[in-house]
Amino acid sequence: MMDYIDISAAVHGRAGLGRYSESLAQALIQAQPARFAFFYNQGQDGRYPPGLPSTVAQRVVKRGYKPWRLAILLAHWGHLGFNRLIPDARLFHSTEHLLMPLHHVPTVLTVHDLIYKRFPLYHKKLNYWYLNLAMPLYCRRADAIIAISQATKQDIVKLYDVDPAKIHVVYEAPSSLFKPVSPTRVAHVKQTYQLPNRFLVHLSTIEPRKNLSRLLDALKALRQLLPDLSLVLVGGKGWLYEEFFAKIERDNLQDAVCLPGWVPDADLPAILAAADLAVQPSLYEGFGLPILEHMACGQVVAASHTSSHPEVGGEAAAYFDPANVAEMTAVIHRLLTDNDEYQHRQQLGFAQAARFSWARAAQETMIVYDQLLKK
Repeated sequence: MMDYIDISAAVHGRAGLGRYSESLAQALIQAQPARFAFFYNQGQDGRYPPGLPSTVAQRVVKRGYKPWRLAILLAHWGHLGFNRLIPDARLFHSTEHLLMPLHHVPTVLTVHDLIYKRFPLYHKKLNYWYLNLAMPLYCRRADAIIAISQATKQDIVKLYDVDPAKIHVVYEAPSSLFKPVSPTRVAHVKQTYQLPNRFLVHLSTIEPRKNLSRLLDALKALRQLLPDLSLVLVGGKGWLYEEFFAKIERDNLQDAVCLPGWVPDADLPAILAAADLAVQPSLYEGFGLPILEHMACGQVVAASHTSSHPEVGGEAAAYFDPANVAEMTAVIHRLLTDNDEYQHRQQLGFAQAARFSWARAAQETMIVYDQLLKK
């Protein structure tokens, strides 16, 4: 009998969900190699993550993503079990918002956030429809829930009336790739990506929830005082981003905003280190992993004071109201011009990032498993 981890999000490289799935699975295998097996829906174009050992036992299905999601929801409604797909399962852990129905097998569901519930206008209609129907059901059916922050746990309790005792907070962690890099490496990456001399960096997918339009307003105000300041946005396009690009044109910021798009993980630490400051102005985050990634590289972070950010950034980050452009501008300007505060927060950032590790996340996750298996 095996404990199964659903790594479908990693197989399809789904941004933060995929990184969580792969990192946790890797740490669990390192902790107890013989205990775990992997389940995943390969779909039409899924790729087994190269960072995971190929020797781990695997069970695979090949279904289109949308039909698979619908089949799982319908099976829950019909009280059908998918046990034949993993007949040797002792426990099953879904690392994304998709809980396969199983009979007489304890299930764990990781809930990353309830963004679709808090900000419905920022979601695609079909995805919003599905999650709004499915997530309350999955939260009820799961034997245990792992929330990636206290903020997410509070949302689950408040919005879905779930017993708090059923929800366990297990924090994510930055990859070991995120660490200080040499000045030579920084110079090489700056040249490779043609980065400006002085810039703010933001790491995320471009979508409305990231609050990047207000960051543009702050940049415009800051350039009145620091004319050579630019903004580098690292990450791919998400959804509903057209208005953001139109605003860049309207505000004549084409020369001040650099868009390298998706960047290989190996180059990220040098880009983060090359910046003058990292800014995370998001309206809502389930966890806010980029804050720790910045800090682990020695970069200071200015962040919104919403949702999970204060949990993640602790005393190391400098916070602002994400709806208040003047306050955002003032905090960023202060950090860019006060070298003593910058250096102090840089040292606090190293210590804060070191508090989080995937080895610890794996140990805390296995405690959740063991509690279920004892019942």
